[in-house]
Amino acid sequence: MVKKLDEKSDLPLLIDHIGWRLTRLGRQWKAEFDAALVARGHEWMTQAQGGVVGHLRNAGVPQSELAALLDVSKQAVQQHVDALVAIGVVERVPDPSDARARIVRLTGKGTAALVDSNAIKLAIEARYRAVLGSDGFAALERALDQLFDAGPDAA
Repeated sequence: MVKKLDEKSDLPLLIDHIGWRLTRLGRQWKAEFDAALVARGHEWMTQAQGGVVGHLRNAGVPQSELAALLDVSKQAVQQHVDALVAIGVVERVPDPSDARARIVRLTGKGTAALVDSNAIKLAIEARYRAVLGSDGFAALERALDQLFDAGPDAA
């Protein structure tokens, strides 16, 4: 025997809200970005260690600084960098200002992946711009920046 569930509930209704819209779009953007990275042969970039690449600049970054930049433990950074070194995406070189420290920098393979990821990001933005129009896209960028800059304590 199947008991009919009472449609009334004491639980509050879920509301539609901006957080849900931002989350949905963020997930959609990430899925599109990751799929394009995989299609270009950069599956490693869709994993946790891929986050390291976004923090490396022309001269590289001291490995000791990556933990704070990524908001992870030094051990996690060590594992991520080890994995990236193993596949030839980054290399560790001596830090000229500290003989004990190492700079993590992109190799040619890492630079090529970064170039591809930038092209993918621009393609996604171009699609958004086509949907919203140039003015609408610029307004969206301004609104997102304004909300972020205002922070959680804004009135």
